[in-house]
Amino acid sequence: MNRSRRSFPLIAAGLLVGSLIGCTARGGCSGDYCGTLVIAAAGEPDILLPPIIQLAVARDVSDQLFLKLADVGMSANTIGDADFVPQLAARWDWTDSVTLTFHLDPRARWQDGVPVTAADVAFTFDIYSDSTVNAPSRSAVREIIAVTAPDSLTAVFRFHRPYAEMFYDAVYHMRVLPAHLLRAVPRTAWQAAPFGRQPIGNGPYRFVRWNAGQSLELAADSTFFLGRPRLRRLIWRFTPNLDVAVSQVIAGQADAIEVLGPPANVKRVHDVAGLTTYPYPGTTYGFLAFNLRANGDTGAPHPVFGTRELRRAVVMALDREGMLQNVWGGDHLAAVPPGPMPRLWSLWDSSLARNLAHDSVAAARLLAPQRGRRAFHLLVPTTSGLRRQYARLIQAQLQPFGWDVRIDEVDLGVVQQRTSTGQFDAFLGAWASGPSPIDGTLQNWTRRGFGGQNPGRYDNPQLDRLLESAVAARNRDAATRLLRSAIALWNSDAPAAPLYAPDNVAAVNRRVSEVTIRPDSWLALVRTWRIPASQLSDRDRVGN
Repeated sequence: MNRSRRSFPLIAAGLLVGSLIGCTARGGCSGDYCGTLVIAAAGEPDILLPPIIQLAVARDVSDQLFLKLADVGMSANTIGDADFVPQLAARWDWTDSVTLTFHLDPRARWQDGVPVTAADVAFTFDIYSDSTVNAPSRSAVREIIAVTAPDSLTAVFRFHRPYAEMFYDAVYHMRVLPAHLLRAVPRTAWQAAPFGRQPIGNGPYRFVRWNAGQSLELAADSTFFLGRPRLRRLIWRFTPNLDVAVSQVIAGQADAIEVLGPPANVKRVHDVAGLTTYPYPGTTYGFLAFNLRANGDTGAPHPVFGTRELRRAVVMALDREGMLQNVWGGDHLAAVPPGPMPRLWSLWDSSLARNLAHDSVAAARLLAPQRGRRAFHLLVPTTSGLRRQYARLIQAQLQPFGWDVRIDEVDLGVVQQRTSTGQFDAFLGAWASGPSPIDGTLQNWTRRGFGGQNPGRYDNPQLDRLLESAVAARNRDAATRLLRSAIALWNSDAPAAPLYAPDNVAAVNRRVSEVTIRPDSWLALVRTWRIPASQLSDRDRVGN
């Protein structure tokens, strides 16, 4: 990690070019900076108060309203600070191995005109680390001792120890909050705070309106200190499911969608002349997870999957490549993961899973000493047609090995309730991960995830030690070597069978130009997208 002083120019990302053509007196708009992007979303935000957001669509919206001190770059590297891009911080430097100082951009303002200050940064850390507020990312900032504000433009972070992702932890998980507007809100009342429905931010867009169950609108802040956004309005149109969202984009009722999902949807869009598809590395992977503990008694091993050899036998009995072709087709839209990882991670290496490849002979040999009837219930959400397909393929592939797989298709809420309390044998799940392989593996496959993202209660102290050593590594190569060892160990223990890791495919109307997608956050750079004047439609010219 570079400890020297790092200084960055104050950039406007190429936005301040040419003459700025404003809105007409009637509220209409013409020329540059006038486009409206309608986004089809399969779901609706839960709240727009960043520390307590749970849903991805809410994060997409709030990231246009609230900035971080700095953000990851297109490389998605999370180790060190070299690839990060300034946002509220104009620059930063390291006083010593555990002290990081951010120097705020003096031009940054809240959208009520109040300057963004270091006191806001210190307040933000206090909120994210508060057990009463209980932010989902609270554990991600646990290595930060304190954040202080020696003056209005200087925020100082102190860490417990030096480690590989110190900078990432300091900036990626926290969107800076307005202390002057939120300090008086009781910590017990944040879930219902009116601010969460009508937020005031410091980002490129301002909140306009939220019609529950229908749509949400943001308007560009023409005075945004990093450069005026090219698109004047962003509108999310809420739909009941992905298929409806895709249909809206195809029909021209919406301009963009984050991910098309199954191959059938990708094919539908490829056949539409007015749409462009944008493949980018996916952040999700799907898996068959085993419960290693007895149902209702987490102190006892599961009668079937508490045995490592049986788990390995199931994984080797499954022809996961064959299932992938059956479900995803031959268009290379997904791959079988070499461990618990999405396509986004540079850690991806097929050699990691060599010892658990499909091998029916080895699977039968492992099963031979086992006596008695082998049966288990497979929990599947009714909301996922893709996972329901996988469930039937798993059932069919395990039947010749003497397994009686009973598929329980239930509502997603029931799946969440049963997995969080350990009341299941196996389930088909899918995790969305951030850009950090260290953080993603720790949260999903160690004791940190018990009762949540590690419902099968896989627990191997050796894996923990490898991951903690990766955390403490001082360079990317050392961290990668340790992570590879951790993933190889995970594969040997087989707490789950990785099934698929899709590449995402977004679709955007061809009238939108200069589309750049950052894999971990598809709308991170939407303020640089634009609709040329020649492509404006009537909805682009409508005033707010």
